[in-house]
Amino acid sequence: MNRENILFSLIGVGFGLFFGFGFASWANMRAAATLVGDGRATQSALPSNGVADQQRLESAAQAAVKAARENSSDYEAQMQAARASFQTERFDDALEFLLRANTLKPDEIEPVVALGNVNYDTGNYLAAEKWYTAVLARTPNDINVRTDLGLTFLLRTPPDNERALTEFRHSLALDPSHEPTLQNMIVALTRKGDKAEARATLAKLESLNPKNPALSQLRTGLDTDGAAKTPSGGKS
Repeated sequence: MNRENILFSLIGVGFGLFFGFGFASWANMRAAATLVGDGRATQSALPSNGVADQQRLESAAQAAVKAARENSSDYEAQMQAARASFQTERFDDALEFLLRANTLKPDEIEPVVALGNVNYDTGNYLAAEKWYTAVLARTPNDINVRTDLGLTFLLRTPPDNERALTEFRHSLALDPSHEPTLQNMIVALTRKGDKAEARATLAKLESLNPKNPALSQLRTGLDTDGAAKTPSGGKS
């Protein structure tokens, strides 16, 4: 059974360290990410009343990019340009500025987290793994980054369910009630074929939050014959 036949909610949770409240639209998109088709997050089209706002964002992004390139040794300018580039979906530019910021201030963790997240969002899970691992070498108890590291293994081709579960279990050892991790763990367990533990984890998630919007999808995945098996060939 392929991704078109089953819908699992996956939550990436680490991006707030970089973009903060001003980038809530991205965070909402990521929280609603679903494993459908190629596994990438999907986003609704801009509402009609958002066109003017988008135009203002584009203009501000152009100014931020220009300032960053004219002041290549200015760390804050690189970070501002990275934020603006991401918000306008210029992901290659965002990576360019983040890499420069990381070179300028290698001890700052913010650009390292952001490099992991931009690569994650663009589907470059191997690169995301590299940057998340670098973050965790310095802050091993960062649950959000740890869970997103686990997702890089769950989403790659071929997936590594066991490694994903290792990271999710590590996160839950720090916070057994962390809903995003529990949700993603159910997906990994279902894909692995361990429906007993998946159902137990689902019951725990439901007891913590009976209104969790992913419960129905996760339950459907568990109840669907063959849903736990990753099809051979192509993407999982």
